[in-house]
Amino acid sequence: MYLFLLLLVATIHTAFAQDKAGIARVEKIQGIEAYVMCEPLRDYDKVFDIGTGVKASSLLTGGVVNEGVADKADQFVRFAVKEGKKENKEFDAVLISGSKTAVAIKFKTPASEQNKGLARVKKIDGYEVYVLSEPLRDYERVVDASGGVKAKSYFTGGLVNNSIEEDMAQFVKRIKKEAADDKKVFEAIIYSGGKSAIGVKFKG
Repeated sequence: MYLFLLLLVATIHTAFAQDKAGIARVEKIQGIEAYVMCEPLRDYDKVFDIGTGVKASSLLTGGVVNEGVADKADQFVRFAVKEGKKENKEFDAVLISGSKTAVAIKFKTPASEQNKGLARVKKIDGYEVYVLSEPLRDYERVVDASGGVKAKSYFTGGLVNNSIEEDMAQFVKRIKKEAADDKKVFEAIIYSGGKSAIGVKFKG
């Protein structure tokens, strides 16, 4: 009986952990939920496009120094707020695909504690990538790709900024190299701001 209960608890724990796999709670920028390289769990309608085509190129070109991922996300949100006021359009969040385009969205249902700010993240090279978001699962830091001059030169791509996805692909590449050098294993990458990211391993 005791063994059965242990197996039952272990099964429930595993199922719960799997249920949260790839799920993140996104951060807010200027009070607005920003879904960067992830898909909201709640259904939504598109309200308007943000910075597509030539507009996006001029919006995201900041000179010779490549802006950080957080800077680019912030620009999209600021542009959305400005556009929303100008066009008198209300929206709940900004969905940034990772390219140089984004959309302002409005959710079809009210938020609850169970679904507020939750999204399924994308993968790059097989790794879950949490961009300005936090995994629901507990994790431990394994690799740290810190900033500084090294990161600045690493992420500078010339006169035109990379897309957010291109920047994150560079983070993945760098963390993979550092993990291999140190003989460490990681399962996902978390980017919280600036020009650094961490490789993490999930607990349980």
